[in-house]
Amino acid sequence: MARYTGPVCRLCRREGAKLYLKGDRCYTGKCAIDRRGYAPGQHGQGRKKMSEYGLQLREKQKARRIYGILENQFRNYFEKAESQKGVTGENLLRLLERRLDNVVYRLGFAGSRVEARQLVRHGHFTVNGKKVNIPSFLTRIGEVIEVREKSRDNVRIKELAEQAARKTPPAWLEVNADQFAGKVVAVPSREDIDIPIEEHLIIELYSR
Repeated sequence: MARYTGPVCRLCRREGAKLYLKGDRCYTGKCAIDRRGYAPGQHGQGRKKMSEYGLQLREKQKARRIYGILENQFRNYFEKAESQKGVTGENLLRLLERRLDNVVYRLGFAGSRVEARQLVRHGHFTVNGKKVNIPSFLTRIGEVIEVREKSRDNVRIKELAEQAARKTPPAWLEVNADQFAGKVVAVPSREDIDIPIEEHLIIELYSR
């Protein structure tokens, strides 16, 4: 499947916001958006008046890049969110948050969503005791996500588990870093989702 393989800091600069695509580096002085807070390219520092459509498009692109999702996948999430009861924008974010790669990241068992996706694909995690290597797998309330027994000696995973023990997960998740495990205890509310997204702009874009 096609994936963007270029410099990810360029994506943050294009969106004009920290997307936290490189994990801990984004919290240091090396962050590209702090050092060069303008769009990449020859005309990146030029002032541009953004149209209504442009604002909507940028918001959609920002969400796609944060979660690492292709356009067709994102459109499918929107259609599923639209068919559910409630506010479509919040439904969309809840679906994205429930992805297995995002849950692994939120639990602290990965430094970034990119790393979480790679760890899931390599089969390091189980859901309710069964190996799942599909990053887009949608987790449900009550499901337990664990590092596989044979993966717990991995140096990087041990390091991440130690870091997870010092972090506080979102309210809709529980983590037991000593047991290399976490649990989905609720559906994420909008207040639990701390990404810099104005989801109503995305809904307006797809509703054109």
